[in-house]
Amino acid sequence: MLLIALGSFAQSNQQLREELKAASDRLSYHPDSLNLRLEKAAINMQLEQWQYAKDEYDYVLRRDPNNLAALYYRAYANEKLNRYGFARLDYENLLRIIPTHFEARLGLALLNQKDRRLTEALDQINQLVESYPNKAIAYAARANMERDRKMYELAEYDYTQAMQLEPDNVDFLLNRADVRIRMQHFEEAKADLDLLVKKGTAKAALSEFYERLK
Repeated sequence: MLLIALGSFAQSNQQLREELKAASDRLSYHPDSLNLRLEKAAINMQLEQWQYAKDEYDYVLRRDPNNLAALYYRAYANEKLNRYGFARLDYENLLRIIPTHFEARLGLALLNQKDRRLTEALDQINQLVESYPNKAIAYAARANMERDRKMYELAEYDYTQAMQLEPDNVDFLLNRADVRIRMQHFEEAKADLDLLVKKGTAKAALSEFYERLK
């Protein structure tokens, strides 16, 4: 399985590099094309070439300061480059244009969490859940923050809410099992782990969690 996974990754990576070369070649003939810049930047992002992607988004935003895609993805690239202040500015500028932009609001809350602006992050994620009660990822993101703060009962509730909206999401189920173990609710945690196995997760992959039940 490992060899297959590695082989698939290598092939995908090689394909992306071929696409990047083709995009760079097209861009060399049309260096002022913002669409081609965005296309190349998207491939840079997939290859985790954060600085190259940021450079392309910089170019686009110098020409088109309100380009939503460039603002959003440059914020992400800046975050990966540990340029939190610049990432925050990009998210905030995007939200000035579209205050209801879900992904930007979520990205800003998660950025503030990572930057240890904890009260601000929690306020923002609470507002996001209130504004989008049907978004499972909003509940899950809040649960992650609550777990980091050892607010385990609240985290358990939010993971449960996320699961009700996306019943097939195994990540939510695994995270709830983790929280239940931390709360020493071992029976409920085991039920979650057993359900993961029933849904197709290899029991061996969960051995660390089962060990924590003892």
